Amino acid sequence: MSGLNHEPQQNAQADGAIHVEEGMVTTEEGVHLFYQKASKGSNTVIVPGRLFLFDYLKELADTNTIISYDMRNRGRSEAVEDASKITIQDDIRDLEQIRQYFGVEKFVPVGYSYLGLMVILYALEHPQPVERIVQFGPVPLKFGTQYPAHLTTSWENTGADPAEIEKVAKLREQGYAKTNPQKYCEARWSVDRYNLIGNPANVEKLGKGWCDLPNEWPINLARHFENHFTSVQNLNISWEQVTQITQPVLTVHGTKDRNSPYGAGREWALKLPNARLLTIPDAAHQSFAEYPEIVIPALRDFLDGNWPKGTEKVQELDTASR
Repeated sequence: MSGLNHEPQQNAQADGAIHVEEGMVTTEEGVHLFYQKASKGSNTVIVPGRLFLFDYLKELADTNTIISYDMRNRGRSEAVEDASKITIQDDIRDLEQIRQYFGVEKFVPVGYSYLGLMVILYALEHPQPVERIVQFGPVPLKFGTQYPAHLTTSWENTGADPAEIEKVAKLREQGYAKTNPQKYCEARWSVDRYNLIGNPANVEKLGKGWCDLPNEWPINLARHFENHFTSVQNLNISWEQVTQITQPVLTVHGTKDRNSPYGAGREWALKLPNARLLTIPDAAHQSFAEYPEIVIPALRDFLDGNWPKGTEKVQELDTASR
């Protein structure tokens, strides 16, 4: 495996404490994956989903090495034209190639949303280099799993402006997604960002979104999800197989997660033999953005080898009786 033929760029952060290296890694298939690396510590953390996570997790580089990259066909990584190469199995291979490229022997993978499932699958295929695992708002092991109503959150009444919702609907009807994909993305973000947070007052914590990246335009994301989620739906992994994972797993899940129900986080922490659940009350899918004052210290503690304060060894899925 080889990187692109250019030197990584070094970018000093405004706080003067953490320096970020960025560049491209070229997979054996020739797909270019954009990465950022912040390093001042000995423990290595590899984080797919850079566009969502790196800005929040890079402060952990004071005591850890954080390597974060955009998945193929996402963020600043290369678009992939061959739809058959946009699968969760390709994500697993890319994570292993990132590890090899940087010469990492032991590391902690961090997976958000469907990547929370992916890092578990990676650990099943490559158990030796995995020291610990972190999941943020992981999707269920089995696509379409239904959970009790009190462990799910409705997509209604997110706090988005009804006028903005109506505006986006009209733009969609007018074909704006094709004729003006970036402007349509920005209009969608003004509404969709409310889906990612539990408290509407926290919406500005999500920043400006990712509409400057063509891979993240709705018209391109629709194609990505159509192909990628087919591969997730077709997975045939049993809980019996998953219980082979004995490394410590920290699962972080918000109780108001609409994208992946809170019940999924409870189920992972229940079924994995060495897992604990950190519940973030009232948080949604991006708990790390909404409540970093809770999530980041907990993650730091976990990376130091401890179970963070407030984590739960889940004994039952249903919490109705509590």
